[in-house]
Amino acid sequence: MARYLAQIVVMGMQVVGRAFTKALRQEFAASRAAADARGRSGQESAAASSLSGISLQEAQQILNISKLSPEEIQKNYEHLFKVNEKSVGGSFYLQSKVVRAKERLDEELRIQSREQKEQQPPPPPPDR
Repeated sequence: MARYLAQIVVMGMQVVGRAFTKALRQEFAASRAAADARGRSGQESAAASSLSGISLQEAQQILNISKLSPEEIQKNYEHLFKVNEKSVGGSFYLQSKVVRAKERLDEELRIQSREQKEQQPPPPPPDR
C-alpha cells in the first residue's frame, strides 16, 4: 500500500513539475516579446526612472496628469509649486517631489519626441 502511495506522489510531482516548467517557459517568452516590443524607448524610459528616482506613473500621479501634454504638465507644475512654497506654509519636501515629477515627465517627453523623429521616414530626395 505504501509503495502505491509513493508512486502516486512521485507521479503527481512529475506532472506538477512539467506544468511549472511549461508555464515558466511561456512567461520567459512573453517577457522577451514585451521587451522587444518596448524596444529602445522602453529601455530609455526605465533608465530615466532609475536616474531620477521616480517612475513615470508616480510622476503622473504627483502632477495629476493623465496624458503627457506639455501644457497640462506646466500648468499643474506651476500650481503645485506655488501651493507648496515654504513662505506660504507649504512643504519643501512636497515642493521637491513636484520638481522631480516635472523633470521626469519632461524627460519622457524628450524620449517620445526623439522616438517619433526616428520613426519618420527621411524626406524624399529633390527632383532634378
